Amino acid sequence: MSKPPNDNVTTYKLVVVGDGGVGKSALTIQFFQKMFVQDYDPTIEDSYIQHTEIDGQWCILDVLDTAGQEEFSAMREQYMRKGDGFLLVYSVIDPQSYENIRHFHTSILRVKDRDSYPMILVANKVDLVHLRKVTEDQGRELASQLQIPYIETSAKDPPLNVDAAFHEVVRVIRAQPVENKDKKRKKSSKKCRLM
Repeated sequence: MSKPPNDNVTTYKLVVVGDGGVGKSALTIQFFQKMFVQDYDPTIEDSYIQHTEIDGQWCILDVLDTAGQEEFSAMREQYMRKGDGFLLVYSVIDPQSYENIRHFHTSILRVKDRDSYPMILVANKVDLVHLRKVTEDQGRELASQLQIPYIETSAKDPPLNVDAAFHEVVRVIRAQPVENKDKKRKKSSKKCRLM
């Protein structure tokens, strides 16, 4: 399959967020390089770009793999401003990383100044069945509270749902009403809207 010309291909900036050690880099590297990295230095910030066909439409995915470590949290707002869509990743063997998802979700909405934004909840490391502490039901429950899609992944070989997770975020972005995309930050002139 030939790659399309660049002029009419949409670029999606996707940001992978979550606590340190939940497997954000492993997922990102598995998606782009089709390999599993066992030992990985804590990321400061890595960016990967690739042409991908999703549901018959070509696009460019520009994925930012972020640092989970607190000392880099100053960089967070910066990348939250840039993202078109977010993968909120937690590890099913780390209940604290699951608890912290709400914090990432709230921060993104605050930075974006929106009630909702394209995000999906990613339950990673599901291959570690015997160590699992956060159930699928708990994951689905959180996703439904946050009103975002839920997916379970493993970056280990053979990977589970890694491509699906990145593709799902793009689908969520594409599904947004067009006015939302242009309306970023422009305050509406209507004084008050009753919901």
